[in-house]
Amino acid sequence: MKKTRFCSSKTWFLIPIFFSLLLSITFFSHRVITSASNIPPLVALTADTGDALKYQKATVLGEKSAPIGGGGYVTGISLHPQQKDLAYIKTDIGGFYRWNSIDSNWSPLTDHFSLTQSNYYGGESLALDPNDSSIVYIATGKFTADWAQPIGTIFKSTDQGATWKKLSIDLKMGGNENLRWVGERLVVNPHNSKDIFFGSRLDGLWKSSDAGATWFKVTTFPGKLEAGIGITALVFNQQVPGLLYSVVYGDGIYQSIDTGASWNKLIDSPAFAKRISVANSGDLYVTHASGVSKYVSDRWSDITPSGTRNSFNALSVDPVNVNNVLIALGETPSTTIYQSLDGGSTWIEKIRFSNSTVPWWSEFMVSQPWISAIEFDPKVSNRVWLTDWYGIWRTEDIKANPVVWTNYERGHEEIVTFTLASPPKGALLLSGVADVDGFYHNNGLDTYPSQGFGRSGPSFQDTYSIAYCQTAPLNLVRVGGNRESSVFTGASSTDGGLHWKVFESFPANIMPMRVAVSATNPNLFVTTVSEQEPLRTLDGGISWSKVLGLPNGVKGPWNWSQPLASDPVDGNAFYYYADGKVYRSTDGGNLFSIVNSALPSEGWQSLKTMPGFKGEVWISLDSQGLHRSSDSGETFSKLSNVEKAYLFAFGKPQAGSTAPALYLYGRISEMGDGIFSSLDLGKTWKRLDRSSNPVGNSPNVMEASWQEFGLVFVGTNGRGIYYGTQKG
Repeated sequence: MKKTRFCSSKTWFLIPIFFSLLLSITFFSHRVITSASNIPPLVALTADTGDALKYQKATVLGEKSAPIGGGGYVTGISLHPQQKDLAYIKTDIGGFYRWNSIDSNWSPLTDHFSLTQSNYYGGESLALDPNDSSIVYIATGKFTADWAQPIGTIFKSTDQGATWKKLSIDLKMGGNENLRWVGERLVVNPHNSKDIFFGSRLDGLWKSSDAGATWFKVTTFPGKLEAGIGITALVFNQQVPGLLYSVVYGDGIYQSIDTGASWNKLIDSPAFAKRISVANSGDLYVTHASGVSKYVSDRWSDITPSGTRNSFNALSVDPVNVNNVLIALGETPSTTIYQSLDGGSTWIEKIRFSNSTVPWWSEFMVSQPWISAIEFDPKVSNRVWLTDWYGIWRTEDIKANPVVWTNYERGHEEIVTFTLASPPKGALLLSGVADVDGFYHNNGLDTYPSQGFGRSGPSFQDTYSIAYCQTAPLNLVRVGGNRESSVFTGASSTDGGLHWKVFESFPANIMPMRVAVSATNPNLFVTTVSEQEPLRTLDGGISWSKVLGLPNGVKGPWNWSQPLASDPVDGNAFYYYADGKVYRSTDGGNLFSIVNSALPSEGWQSLKTMPGFKGEVWISLDSQGLHRSSDSGETFSKLSNVEKAYLFAFGKPQAGSTAPALYLYGRISEMGDGIFSSLDLGKTWKRLDRSSNPVGNSPNVMEASWQEFGLVFVGTNGRGIYYGTQKG
């Protein structure tokens, strides 16, 4: 989610999906596969390494992700007051991270959450025990909707996030919902670490008096909660035991002087407060929808910078110098940062210089849009941290003019993936993603891409699908567009994705979802569209016509089904799945007819054809298994040992074999849930992941390399792209 964008982008709130997978093999008697030797010979495919560079191979899928560099909303940063360089970040859909100062990267702390725990990757809040640097608490949950399961909760770690224990509190949380960019809802009492408070979106104020072991609702709290937003911030006075403040968005600020037993509303407090901070002097600073306020000796004063009456959000008071205050405009793509050295009496606008370490970041991204948090480093004088829509920034000298900000993104991978491609020529990987278009991974899999698609062609907010021509794989097509403006189109490439040319035309106000290219004619392709009839072009996107015989496409963009594919040999053949029916076209995608109506109906599905095989059509149907057709979709057999097929992919055959490697994210009989590979089209399986690294953040796309045997990719819904290799 993010801005409008992003406010909606990370709002892939779409379908609640059942995330588990497996693979079984059941074959019709006349389709039984007994060994790889029974497989018809593949059409020869040139495996040109092209731009495939050497990289540090991950033998276990889930232990390495392809570096892209941020790309998702970092909604908060917390620095421990006692230990130097101990910093944590929360993200709206990518989980939580801890700073590794030795390697200057971010270590993910919540990647142990499985597919069925995907909702836990939403960062609602984070709190440190100020008296013990080993203890950290996280409030998790992406969405408050009933379908978002498991329901939100709080976890505790006593080893700086290496391991976690779930606490006995379950409440709906919305780390990816409105006002996720404001203050922290979770706080530990600096005067007694056993006291912990949590302000919820829907269920009021909660307290634990035994370091999280048990929780109870504070029934004396009088705040009037706005549904879905609730209590947005809690902060203790570091100097006065028992003094605690709470922000109720839309209502005002409440104060307790007895550690939350009783409360009173501060008269004339800002109703729409965003963040609050208590200086060591006891002065209370508040950013809000109309500016900045200060509360001293029971009186409010307006300290908004002269000439501004905008909404402010980010706020920090120097723990060493109580008069040194930083604020930033909120909810805007053109953020301005101000500093005061006299407690808010006067302000200086801080001129910024951005030193981006990620080569593809655009001018818009380096402008630090929609700043969430800004924090003085309690252990390094003049060092300040900042988080925004796309990542994390730090300056070593906030006094400088201009202030030089450097982004630190290594390890922080929060991209949402729509599509992946790994052709037999060109780059090892091409990715289409939400919010930042997509990438030709020209630097291999261990280094940031040098540029996004938009640097050498049209720039989209999202790329929804990428496909290539089997007989001319350097010819690619991608479709996408911009959600905010509702302008959609596509582009083609003749050099493997290095350069792109926008379609000469595309129907207005139509969102393309999936694209399939003819195996023999790169100018012929079919695209499904959101809630309307699919479209077809014969001239590379110059003109378009409606496809006949197919139902309207599913609503986009937050849908990852893969219903459309072209035959990899027959340039006139295309296949489509919907509601238990398989459709086929034999005239270049002009007319489709139903050829099979006996499959189960499943919304979370993927139809793929096996490269090199004419008429080999495979369909994964989640809990209803993996199904194979060898006669162009007329009959299907279910793989009997695949109990769930969540995602699957074909890749380059093992040396000496013509059978493509088969990969599955699912469940195999007697092997459980996980990621698996098969070198005999499903007769036997080998596990590729570990339960400690389950690639669990709503994986939405899986592809495998046609240049390197054993290399497989899994794109996620907020943790980037994982890859792993099989040795044999």
